[in-house]
Amino acid sequence: MSQTEDSPSAPRRVLLLAHTGREAAREVALAALTALTDHGMVVRLLTDEASDLDVEASRPGVELTSSPDDASRDCELTLVVGGDGTILRAAEITRASGTPILGINLGHVGFLAEAEHDDVASTIAAIVARDYTTEDRMTLDVRVLRGGEEVAHTFAVNEASVEKASRQRMLEVVVEIDGRPLSRWGCDGVVCATPTGSTAYNFSAGGPVVWPSVEALLMVPISAHALFARPLVAAPDSLLAVEVLDHAEGAGVLWCDGRRAVDLPPGARIEVRRGESPVRLVRLTDSPFTDRLVAKFGLPVAGWRGAAERRSRHLGTVPSGEHP
Repeated sequence: MSQTEDSPSAPRRVLLLAHTGREAAREVALAALTALTDHGMVVRLLTDEASDLDVEASRPGVELTSSPDDASRDCELTLVVGGDGTILRAAEITRASGTPILGINLGHVGFLAEAEHDDVASTIAAIVARDYTTEDRMTLDVRVLRGGEEVAHTFAVNEASVEKASRQRMLEVVVEIDGRPLSRWGCDGVVCATPTGSTAYNFSAGGPVVWPSVEALLMVPISAHALFARPLVAAPDSLLAVEVLDHAEGAGVLWCDGRRAVDLPPGARIEVRRGESPVRLVRLTDSPFTDRLVAKFGLPVAGWRGAAERRSRHLGTVPSGEHP
């Protein structure tokens, strides 16, 4: 599972991003920085995060940058210490460069993270040995139009959600798939998600969990007052659209990954399609998504003996229809 070797003269660089507002994240980030530089690698930090970590620019093996847009340039990966929110921030920073992201989870669930905080030593060892692979995940391209004119253009890793801006009023929308109207809803909102985001807001809204290897676009209404208001799974090349009705009394708001907001006046049209650039996540193991789902959600699987029982039946030691 090794990556392509760099030129012997080129220093190996890693961008380190951390949720520096949490003491545990600062401790793990400093431990990772020390371990990586001890192995002769260069660690790049954002200037404000270096200040939070009390890391001086003169420290051997450290580079500082004040430009998030250029932070991941020439880096072989971005090491993120925090929860999914910090990883989504890393996706914004690395979007232009396509630098792979490796997350060490210090959040609650951390579906986007590959390692836990007590795996730092083995994670660093894998980085140093280049013992990892990368996995491309679908993203969303999101446009907001008003009167046929584009007024906003952004992206999302997990989801783009159209939500009501006022708690007192419902949002009136018409949804469209592939250029054809599908249904009209009075609702609290509509979530358009990727398979990666199916375990995030989509899951909370009652949408299906979709394996990341599946290519699809998801649309889930939130608290819709309508006869047909079911979660939808569309083709990966479909165009999903949500139109806020002109006569709607309350305005709406578009949230992308819960991080970037765009105000939506009545008459706004939101178009969501597959993004041209995927986000690249680092994988340290080839464990199946099912195991991750069980571990992250703490799903009860006690009593399962499928593999062992199938082997026993194959060997003829367990009569069919009986349990050992």
